[in-house]
Amino acid sequence: MTTTTLAVLVPLLPFLGGVAGLMLGRTAPGFVRPLAVLPALAAAALAVVVAVRQGGGAGDGTAPLEAATRLTPTGSVPIDLALYIDGFAALVAVLVGVVASCVQIYSTGYLRGDARYPSYAALVSFFTSAMLLVVYSGDLMVLLVGWEIMGICSYFLVGHYWETPEARAASLKAFLVTKLGDVPFLIGLFALAADAGTFRITGVLDTVAHGGLDHPTLIALLLLAGVAGKSAQFPLHTWLPDAMAGPTPVSALIHAATMVAAGIYFVARLLPVFAASAAALVVLAVMAAITMVGSGLAALAQDDIKRVLAYSTIGQLGYMSGALAVGDRGAAVFHLVSHGAFKALLFLGAGVIIHAAGTNSLAAMSRTRGLAKRIPDAFWTMTIALLALAAIPPFAGFFSKESVLVAAEHAALGDSGSAPGAAGWTVLVSGLVAALLTAAYATRLWLLAFRGRGAEAPDHGKQPVVMNAVLWVLAIPTIGLGLTVGYLADWFDGHSLAPNFTTSVLSTGIALAGGLITYGSWRHTSALAARTPIGAVAAHPDGEPALSEAEAIESHVPAYGDIAAAPDPADPGRLLLGPLHRHAAAGFHLDAVYHSLFVRPVLAAAELVRFLDREVVDTYVRGAGTGTRWLGAAVRRAQTGNVQTYLSALLAGSVVLAIAAVLVAAGA
Repeated sequence: MTTTTLAVLVPLLPFLGGVAGLMLGRTAPGFVRPLAVLPALAAAALAVVVAVRQGGGAGDGTAPLEAATRLTPTGSVPIDLALYIDGFAALVAVLVGVVASCVQIYSTGYLRGDARYPSYAALVSFFTSAMLLVVYSGDLMVLLVGWEIMGICSYFLVGHYWETPEARAASLKAFLVTKLGDVPFLIGLFALAADAGTFRITGVLDTVAHGGLDHPTLIALLLLAGVAGKSAQFPLHTWLPDAMAGPTPVSALIHAATMVAAGIYFVARLLPVFAASAAALVVLAVMAAITMVGSGLAALAQDDIKRVLAYSTIGQLGYMSGALAVGDRGAAVFHLVSHGAFKALLFLGAGVIIHAAGTNSLAAMSRTRGLAKRIPDAFWTMTIALLALAAIPPFAGFFSKESVLVAAEHAALGDSGSAPGAAGWTVLVSGLVAALLTAAYATRLWLLAFRGRGAEAPDHGKQPVVMNAVLWVLAIPTIGLGLTVGYLADWFDGHSLAPNFTTSVLSTGIALAGGLITYGSWRHTSALAARTPIGAVAAHPDGEPALSEAEAIESHVPAYGDIAAAPDPADPGRLLLGPLHRHAAAGFHLDAVYHSLFVRPVLAAAELVRFLDREVVDTYVRGAGTGTRWLGAAVRRAQTGNVQTYLSALLAGSVVLAIAAVLVAAGA
């Protein structure tokens, strides 16, 4: 079978599995799990075969795989059903396939007994297929199809527990915020195609290479708006923490391999378009810097374990954007692949913790002990993943984050060529600050979750074997992916991704300092945590107690909430952030700003339209009806049935008409 045929099957198999799962979900529920898991595994295996046959892409002289067929003629710029697979496209497809397979396997245990599992599994398959379509697509309009399908799937998956207001609000917010970015993104695609004369990615890149773009800055900024929405970059990142209302496996899929990865991949694929404008690269660098530092501060103040990881994802995506801002797509995609492995492990491990602890709240976990002994698989794999997140050698996160910092250093010193020095310094400084914050919130999460003090944690039952097995599968690339950095260079145009001594020592020292400072703060305040009562269960705004995700799944009740303890004065995050903690916990009130700038004016305009409709338009309608009714009443009164009355009225009318005629004649 040819490589092209195998590549076509990679996104097609999950799609067909999703369709079959939807059709058989009610009539043959026993087939739902195999139809969810087996196509994902087959797609992952075929993606590996395609990657092996590509043999490292252009880095070792192998030409990218290209194939295309013309769709229905458009009359202007043609649209082709095209494939374009080079080294890093092949690697990203492997990442998507492996993570999606792990998520599907994990979900068979995590959502056992959920009545909506058939539709959930089908949507995950469609989600996977759409991301693979984005990765393999050689035409921008076909890529856009996968891009939009992911947005639709995320709406339904985040709103899986749609009975609860949190899930409904989160799914709607995710959809609207990402669509807000997609509007300028679509305009940018059309402008790019108009300048290049084609939607084919190879044609666009050829046009850029020959200086054929007439409006590179405008096009790049329009496309960046869509990337900011899809990849949760400042200022369109606010949807991602709220999207934690969905099931934990969905969070793992969105954060590790789909949705947010699509924006980074898109910029990497079309990096020459953005590099054609120095202003666009500086804007991307500033956006990445604010994202990295702001999300790190916010993560340090969150109580929900999944929200900590959500802000962590935003920050790591900022590293990837920073690498692209300094013109190094190899470092960006290397960190994308590395991050996908350890972030999927973190979210799936968090799901095991939530199941075992019966709560999402780190404050509640910190006041109980024995959780690490009860779930040793999650404890050890989460420890590995958090070390990778903090960029501690020799784990994968260290090598991939170092590649970003090395690229920023080269740009700052003027060694990278096209990237502005301002972008390099911005990314380098903010990346080092973010390294300190990342180590701090990773250490805080580990201490609060696994080193709690107080009563013995209640036993919520043994975790399914498949959930623990998946954790160890993902631990393998988390540990070993960085050790292949020399081999991976061939997949990124032969560009070296090896760390250098200066940035390695500096960033590792900063990370260790962040972890030690957090540990010292925790040691200083842990005695207070042992004496603080756990507190009341958090409640919904309507006063009903909220269920944790663990309780919702265990009782098969589709609900989502936090069993949140009272504010913990011994939280090291509170001590480290001080007065900034309240603002960081609220995401620096960006949602409130958006509410004031957009939501309130829209609601006010809607209220004005309602007022005008009710008091003006309806007044005319009601007036027309009232006038007709009054006229009918008057005519009805005239119909007395008395002939003498009719003759008298006729005579009086004739006299009036005669007088009027005389007056008119006299006036003339």
